[in-house]
Amino acid sequence: MADTATQRAAQWLFDEHAAKRRFTALGGDLVPAGMPQAYDVQDALVALHREAWNCGLAGYKVALTTPAMRKFVGFDNSIAGQVLARDVSRSPAVARLSDFGRLGFECELAFLMGADLPPQAVPVDRAQISRAIAAAAPAFELVDDRNADYSAFGKNQATVLSLAADNAWNHGVVLGAWREDWTSIDLPAVHGVLQINGQQVGEGWGRDVLGHPLDAMVWTARHLHARGRTLKKGELVITGSLITSKFPRAGDHVRFEAAGVGTVELAVTP
Repeated sequence: MADTATQRAAQWLFDEHAAKRRFTALGGDLVPAGMPQAYDVQDALVALHREAWNCGLAGYKVALTTPAMRKFVGFDNSIAGQVLARDVSRSPAVARLSDFGRLGFECELAFLMGADLPPQAVPVDRAQISRAIAAAAPAFELVDDRNADYSAFGKNQATVLSLAADNAWNHGVVLGAWREDWTSIDLPAVHGVLQINGQQVGEGWGRDVLGHPLDAMVWTARHLHARGRTLKKGELVITGSLITSKFPRAGDHVRFEAAGVGTVELAVTP
C-alpha cells in the first residue's frame, strides 16, 4: 500500500496533466527519496489513470537508452515507464496537438512478448528474453513533456525523479506491422530514418540502443523483476528512441522506417 506522500505525489501529477500545466518537478515532501520511490509514485499515477479511463496495461517503455537521448535530456541512465492499452494505436495513426501539453514523438523498435518471463534467481539474459519474444515492429512513442525545460535535467535530482514518477511522459504508442520472423533481422544493424513532410530529419541505428535492442528488453525485465513483477505474454515493450525527440506542428506527416523491420506513419492535427 502506497504511503500518503506517494499518493499525494501521484494525484498532483494526475492533476497537472489534466490541466496541461507546464512540467515542473515535484517539491517539498512530494519529492521521492530515490528512484525506487519514484517508481512507487509512477505505479500510483498509472493506477489513477487506469481507474479514470477504465483501461488495462499494454506493456512498458524504456527511455534514455541511446547516447543521443541521454545527451538530449542530460541524464546518464535509463528510465522505465508503463503503456496503457487505450493509448496504443496502429499505423497510420493521427495525433491531435490539443490532446497534449506538448506533443513529442520518438522513433523506436517494439517487441511483443509471446510468453511470460517469470522472475528467477539468475538475472534474465539476452538469450532468455529472445526466446520469449513473439514479434518485432517499428513504433512511435508519443510523449507529453508539457513544455519541460530540458536544461534543468542533470542539474536537479528532483527533476529526474519527477520524470520517472511522471511515467517517463508516455502518452501513447503507434505500432507498425508486427514481424513474427524477427529473429532473421540483424537488430544492431537496423538503420532507422525519420522523415517529416518527406524531408529526412534524423537517423539512428539499432546498436545505439544500449549496444543491442534486446539489451533494452533485458534491462526492462530486470527492472520489473526487482519490483516483484514480470513481462507477460501479449505485452509490448518499446525500447528507446534511435533519434532524438521531435515536436511536430499541425499538418505534419511523419514517417519512420526501420530498415528490415518496417515503417510507421503519423499525421498531426490541431
